[in-house]
Amino acid sequence: PRPIDMNLVDAQQARRILDRIVGYEISPVLWKKIRKGLSAGRVQSVATRIICDRETEIEKFIPKEYWSIDTQFKKEDGLIFSARYHGRNGKKQEINNKKESDEILALLKDSGFIVSNVKKREKKRNPSPPFITSTLQQEASRKLGYSAQKTMMIAQQLYEGVDIGSEGSGGLITYMRTDSGRISEDALKEARDYISSHFGNEYLPSKPRYFKTKSAAQDAHEAIRPSYAARDSESLKEWLSTDQQKLYKLIWDRFLASQMEPAIFDTISVEIQGNPKTLDGKTVLNLRASGSKLVFKGFMALYVEGKDDEENETSQMLPSINKDENLALVNTDLNQHFTEPPARYTEATLVKALEEKGIGRPSTYAPTISTIINRGYVERNKKQLAPTDLGKIVNQLMVANFADIVNVNFTADMENRLDKVEEGNIQWKNVLREFYEPFKETVKKAETISKIEMPVEVSDEVCDKCGKQMVIKIGRFGKYLACPGFPECKNTKPFLEEAGVKCPKCSGRVIYRKTKRGRKYLGCENYPKCDFMTW
Repeated sequence: PRPIDMNLVDAQQARRILDRIVGYEISPVLWKKIRKGLSAGRVQSVATRIICDRETEIEKFIPKEYWSIDTQFKKEDGLIFSARYHGRNGKKQEINNKKESDEILALLKDSGFIVSNVKKREKKRNPSPPFITSTLQQEASRKLGYSAQKTMMIAQQLYEGVDIGSEGSGGLITYMRTDSGRISEDALKEARDYISSHFGNEYLPSKPRYFKTKSAAQDAHEAIRPSYAARDSESLKEWLSTDQQKLYKLIWDRFLASQMEPAIFDTISVEIQGNPKTLDGKTVLNLRASGSKLVFKGFMALYVEGKDDEENETSQMLPSINKDENLALVNTDLNQHFTEPPARYTEATLVKALEEKGIGRPSTYAPTISTIINRGYVERNKKQLAPTDLGKIVNQLMVANFADIVNVNFTADMENRLDKVEEGNIQWKNVLREFYEPFKETVKKAETISKIEMPVEVSDEVCDKCGKQMVIKIGRFGKYLACPGFPECKNTKPFLEEAGVKCPKCSGRVIYRKTKRGRKYLGCENYPKCDFMTW
């Protein structure tokens, strides 16, 4: 055992007290001004604001029209390949409408074409580092569809130990709450031995690969890796549940791949010039084609990282093309597009945003997301996170009255100050004192604001007790129908969001329902008499 580091103790104590101050002081304000059962927190309130701000961007977004022109050229040997119009006279040209695209199309059809430049090069793609908490949650969301909470629950099981027959119970991975990319020398040797024996020395770099840890990282634990590199997921199949095996395989693949050679691609980019006959001879139309070919898999023989966004362009296998080669235009295709609003956050991209902005710590990402969903501030629709009406109202109150608490920079700066406590550079009591004095005054001012009335929407449902048109209200568990004659009439009903189709089993209404984890699905209104459901 090592001596207790009192700086770490002080930092943890300051963080815990700070979180309690924010939660204990602001939550009662939300109860009085909105309704009971709400909460605020140093990290959860910022996370809610990030999601609300993105929703505002989406609502204010105005699509902009643009066009692209795809072409096909035939080489002198008869082979055909695709290229895209880029611009004229070496400058990129934006095509804003159909008229402009038709004008360019006419020039293309009136031109002769020649290959003006061909660039070939070898491109290497390096493997990603082994997982830390945030990247594990992101990748498990992308590849396995796991929530951050589910990922951490399964990782905890793998860390605490699983019974593997005659070997007994043992931890299968290292500690899963970490922000460090550090790997022990023993683990590196195990990985390199496995790669050499199972993939061959051509997949093994000449020396181990080390990854940098971010300057703000606590670096208390290693990166997330298998406890024993030679134990692959297939050897544990008999002892693990399906979910456990999937997550273990993800961790094992990523760790082993991080110590393998880069993948190598041969890439080619081709520039094409067109000279319209009807113009002055000085105007040059520029088109481009590109392609790539994987020539050595390297780490990609084992693992390829997931992506949050689909690739914009598909790669093609280009034929052999030479500079100054003449080309014949054989086909053109005009495509209308509209710019798209920023995407809603998923759990993966929200965790990434929190980490990049310095909000929270590895141990807080999963519980933060669970809290804002369980409180009804955010709802999960497929993989996307969107603010509810309640979440927007709570966020508006927080932004108007507790601007510092929901300010990303302020929260990140506070995390930095807590890190300095950990390093022994600041006294923890001073950090709390400097925060609490102005915060106390802010709470007092917030207590004087008027109560916020939740929005009320008239529904098509008629109260079966008094005949009044029922209204849609927001409660602790989401929307519900209430009689506007309250308190004389206290009738309430569940709010059923209709999908607009009939149940194929009983012809009842198909409505949207939610799982306990907040995921939407379609089910029959007559449940449990009718068990129809679908995603």
